[in-house]
Amino acid sequence: MPTGSRPPREKPIKPGGSPPVLRDFVANKPNNRELDALIEDELNQAMAGFDVAKAVATVEAENKPLSTNPTGQRRKGRIVGIHGKDVFVEVPGGRSQGVLPLEQFEGKTPRVGDEVEFEIERYDTTNGLLVLTREGAAQVVSDWSSLTPHVIVEARVTGTNKNRTGLTVEVNGIKGFLPASQLDLHRVENLEQYINQRLKVEVVEVNPAERNLIVSRRALLERQRQEQADKFWAEIAEGQVRRGVVKSIKPFGAFVDLGAADGLVPVSEFSWQRVNNLEDFVKIGQEVQVVVSRLDREARKISLSLKQLSPSPWDEYASRVKPGARVTGKVTRIAEFGAFVELAPGVEGLIHISELSNHRVRRVRDVVSEGQSVLVDILQMDPTSRRIALSMKGIAQEAEDAALAAEEAERLADLKAAEELLSNRPVNPNLRGGVGGEPVRFDNP
Repeated sequence: MPTGSRPPREKPIKPGGSPPVLRDFVANKPNNRELDALIEDELNQAMAGFDVAKAVATVEAENKPLSTNPTGQRRKGRIVGIHGKDVFVEVPGGRSQGVLPLEQFEGKTPRVGDEVEFEIERYDTTNGLLVLTREGAAQVVSDWSSLTPHVIVEARVTGTNKNRTGLTVEVNGIKGFLPASQLDLHRVENLEQYINQRLKVEVVEVNPAERNLIVSRRALLERQRQEQADKFWAEIAEGQVRRGVVKSIKPFGAFVDLGAADGLVPVSEFSWQRVNNLEDFVKIGQEVQVVVSRLDREARKISLSLKQLSPSPWDEYASRVKPGARVTGKVTRIAEFGAFVELAPGVEGLIHISELSNHRVRRVRDVVSEGQSVLVDILQMDPTSRRIALSMKGIAQEAEDAALAAEEAERLADLKAAEELLSNRPVNPNLRGGVGGEPVRFDNP
């Protein structure tokens, strides 16, 4: 071809004509391996800058619970609408609104604006909504596929089985069995009382092929009680005032049910006065107000007090009576080492056996007896430990000294009276004696 000349122009393809023949491609047709390499190269160029892994992760995240809501973590939102059987909730920080089944409110009609606690179950890509669930609420059951172990459902009791070992139930038309041992936390004797009742239960065993469904109410109650106990122990503290119900009465005290745990009121913590019979103060089933006096979180033991709710008589008594004072009290109890004396309501002191008398005392009862009114000296007072040391020794010595003094005074008075009597006695004039007087004559008449 001459330099500068143009290549010959091909004729334009006429509409409807046959396509041009690619002579070079036909002559140099690549094999299958080369063709696969060419296609892969073109695909890599087309997908350049596209992160496949990130795209897959995004799609999977849309169908899973939000990563910001770990299992068991509860969230709160506000109800923004109720339509039919759906309750719509504004989820703080969520990508969209959430929806709760109305059945999960268990007969309580919610209102727009109410705050509700929930967990995020998953994200519904079809409707663009977060599917929510209320922890502990009965789930909506449509068929056997809705029943899985540990799911909470509502069951209607239809009767008892032939052996009376449990209750027959229905969960949205699906028949099941509730064993008597799984009915409550304690043994239930009268099963008939539950017939026609609706109970919230937990699925324990389910086998759709064999049409076998076993549920438990006890498992649900135990979990609820454990949750309440954990919350209770996180909040309780010494010094708190709580309300409870007297559960049982023992010689050493009374157990009080505080709701999630029991506490003990020792007999010494019922009243500032001595308590001889606890049933004079409380009855089983009585509601009482108590003070948490001591906690043992490791052993989960609680000590309670009733008397700490009233002013201590010790404070008032210690403010007006000091050591060295002489007071009157009543003997309330006798021990081998001494006698306890009530000085005021709720205030007692001890007379040690060595302080009962200024003489050796072998037995306390040889000196005092229960119910006797005694006069005592206050030796020492310790309001902190609430102890008062008393003594009758000084009073006994004073009484002995007074008796001796009175006896001596009486002796001296008698002596003086005798002297005065002799000195005032009249002299007989017919009596004569002495030297130089006339001799007494005894002449016969």
